[in-house]
Amino acid sequence: MLLSRRFAPVFAAVVLMMVLPYDALPHARVEGGNPAVPDPFGAECRTAVTGSHAVAYCHNPYVNPDRVRLHIECDRWWDLDSDSAPVEAGPAMTVRLTGRCWQEIRSVWVSHQKLES
Repeated sequence: MLLSRRFAPVFAAVVLMMVLPYDALPHARVEGGNPAVPDPFGAECRTAVTGSHAVAYCHNPYVNPDRVRLHIECDRWWDLDSDSAPVEAGPAMTVRLTGRCWQEIRSVWVSHQKLES
């Protein structure tokens, strides 16, 4: 009998939750409908290195324009690293970026800057 007295409040709460309508149950609600979804951004870039030359093709599938730059880090300490001029990749546009070192290339990457349309 003592066991049933311990579980009586739990049993009553479970029965009450099953009987109440869904709107009366406590649950989190989001006001304002849909939560803010960030706009997709950023051109997809593919880079290739052949000897001392580097090339990047960047395609922007989104509505907002993307300003892209090719950055090249040369392998030799005396060889100057380079950054290309910024190029705007508009919606549904593919741009080509090129650069080079005098000798070997250590790394190549592309930076993105969001532009408001």
